[in-house]
Amino acid sequence: MATPYFQLREESVASTQDVARQALEDLPVLAIAPAQTEGRGRGGAAWITADRALAVSFAFRADRGETRPISLIAGVAAARTGAGIGLKWPNDLMASEGKVGGILVERSGEVVVVGLGLNLWWREPPQGMAGLLAEDPGPERHRELGALWGAELAALLDHRGWPREEYIGLCSTLGEDITWEPEESGKAVDVDPDGALVVESGAERRKIRSGAVSHVRPKS
Repeated sequence: MATPYFQLREESVASTQDVARQALEDLPVLAIAPAQTEGRGRGGAAWITADRALAVSFAFRADRGETRPISLIAGVAAARTGAGIGLKWPNDLMASEGKVGGILVERSGEVVVVGLGLNLWWREPPQGMAGLLAEDPGPERHRELGALWGAELAALLDHRGWPREEYIGLCSTLGEDITWEPEESGKAVDVDPDGALVVESGAERRKIRSGAVSHVRPKS
């Protein structure tokens, strides 16, 4: 039986990460909102809210031995919602038009907060960003997708291990020539059982565990 959790639905918050963390007591907490005024991305990046958006965070207490790649598990949960979301290692959410969202994992001791931000529809997105849907889905779609993601994530976290093969099948980074910081390049060929990206660089295979990764498009 899946672990029960509280679901909080808000209209506007400073950050669903903070709301979920502050509400966490005995049971995990899922906080869902259509907008954030002080949302944050990986590395403290600023948050920009689309015309229709989803901000959702899941807070829980992890076991001491929890070493699974939570951000990759959260990505699989997003893909399982059936909304047509693709994955770019390690935490970007993609659609045919480009990046539509991302995943943020924050951990302090035993408390883990997993956040997902998704641009549902954007009339005029900034360069490099996009909306998931071609038409305005209305004011309620974020609640449905947030609840679906939370249920999928909770179910995945309830099981031992993580769905590595499923993630590999969803990850658009694999098979691509990529660059990563600082000024290195290679071809992404696999995702390690611990979640690291395996890259072939010359005759060498390397593992990337953090840092920004960019796809390199072949010259036309």
